[in-house]
Amino acid sequence: MGQTNLVKQNQSGRHLTYNTIQAANSEIHQGNLVLINRENPIRQSISSSRLLPLSSIPSIHTLRDGMLLEQTCLRQLADLLEACQGINDIIAVSGYRTKWEQEQIYASTLAERGAEYTARYVAWPDRSEHQTGLAIDVGKLNKNVDFIAPAFPDTEVYKSFKGLAASFGFIQRYKEGKEAITHISCEPWHFRYIGYPHAEIMERNDWCLEEYIDQLKNYPFEKEHLVFEDEHSFVQIYYAAADAGAVTTIPLVPCDRYHLSGNNRDGFIVTACLDKGR
Repeated sequence: MGQTNLVKQNQSGRHLTYNTIQAANSEIHQGNLVLINRENPIRQSISSSRLLPLSSIPSIHTLRDGMLLEQTCLRQLADLLEACQGINDIIAVSGYRTKWEQEQIYASTLAERGAEYTARYVAWPDRSEHQTGLAIDVGKLNKNVDFIAPAFPDTEVYKSFKGLAASFGFIQRYKEGKEAITHISCEPWHFRYIGYPHAEIMERNDWCLEEYIDQLKNYPFEKEHLVFEDEHSFVQIYYAAADAGAVTTIPLVPCDRYHLSGNNRDGFIVTACLDKGR
């Protein structure tokens, strides 16, 4: 990844100098903001080096041994469970799955519960967020936990988990009222890590991930950016369409740090942060 300079004229007519970064177009299919659904299947598997076992954080209860999550997702999940005081009440039911595991889950659910139920709650192989390592199903810790649809009530510590999730980068991926867009029924137990402040922005606007990815295309580098500000940082978020060829040159506004993610469709999303109090 290299950096060069780019000159842009702002609204006052002044010329500002920006860096650019270069990203391989294959990276469209990587990152925290990749959209995975029926129309946008997984095109790149996550590297095993980015996965960590949940057993590396012994305080987390898991339904099965050997569960994995993407490393940042796992750390944020642990912090979220601590913040909501849910360590002793919430169990991690399902994390990363291989394509083969998703095939087995789909086939067994189809055989045991029928086509209608399966269509509502189980994604097709290569259309499941679990294959990214960025999705976690959680449930109420008890003796009998339903692997496909674990109980996760909207009360007590579980409600606190939901209320704090966005500040740790998680969204409830499939919400009531969004079924026509997501093609999945409401799943109070399924949380997807997309990172902060994206999760916070989505929650404030009641957007599902499909809607958010569509909205971001309205904020290209050349126009106004989506702006988010809290007590710690000032954030600019914008979209960069993929160039023709193998590499895309992406403008980068002045910032202290940035994150680049593909959208798994046609381009990249830049999250550029300026830290306050420096």
